[in-house]
Amino acid sequence: MPLPLTLMAVHAHPDDESSSTGGVLAMYADEGVRTVVVTCTNGELGDAPGGVKPGDDDHDEAGVAAIRMAELDQACAILGVEALEKLGYQDSGMVDWDYKDRPHAFCNVPIAESATRLAALMERYQPQVVITYDAFGGYDHPDHIQANRVTLAAIERTRIPAKLYLTARRWSDFERLRAQLAEMGVDVGSRPQIGPERLQQMQAAAARITTTVDTTSVASRKRDALRAHSSQLAESWFAKMPDSVFDEVFGFESFIREQDRTAAAIPEVDLFAGLR
Repeated sequence: MPLPLTLMAVHAHPDDESSSTGGVLAMYADEGVRTVVVTCTNGELGDAPGGVKPGDDDHDEAGVAAIRMAELDQACAILGVEALEKLGYQDSGMVDWDYKDRPHAFCNVPIAESATRLAALMERYQPQVVITYDAFGGYDHPDHIQANRVTLAAIERTRIPAKLYLTARRWSDFERLRAQLAEMGVDVGSRPQIGPERLQQMQAAAARITTTVDTTSVASRKRDALRAHSSQLAESWFAKMPDSVFDEVFGFESFIREQDRTAAAIPEVDLFAGLR
């Protein structure tokens, strides 16, 4: 019998599944595609209740992880994810934090070990399509970069997916969003400082986008999934964003087709082009 169409998204932390792939996860689940989310870390270096930051006296990593795991369960239920796999690695924290130097941080776990576990999941679910981050992790996050490396190693080992996609967004989308929110009186804080090298990386990634999927039909579910991660996002400008603005900017998800055995024409509007 033919294998069911299956989409696997490999993410670093709880909430990543909703922010960059929530639309495609919900949309394809509605179409009957089996959707699988693999979350590599527990996210224990996120904010504790009350916005308490890692390193503060009241920050309890185990407590934060428990909260974020529960939020992840809720978000995946909202998105209709059929299978959620938690690898349970230790959050590495941001690139300029010392936590990334911990020996058990995800970014320091031997790739062969993590790839073996991910390869076993690929063997179990047989995904035709896999999504993860680009080689720069979107914004140089050590765990995102490691997720990319582990995913590539697992695919090299199994040769199972027919297509590999990398998440990508155009920096111009965020600039347009900031301008719209500022006009509406929403406080979006100061503009992030992007160095020339990082800006060049982002522009190069945007230029490589091959696939843009219209997920506006499920934008409300993506919003609800993000709001389920309230411990991290309740005070962010994500939560303050009017629904109409969210739908306009985040109702489309874009990707770089990194590997492909289908010879489907690009640009694409469907991650399963060439497979059905």
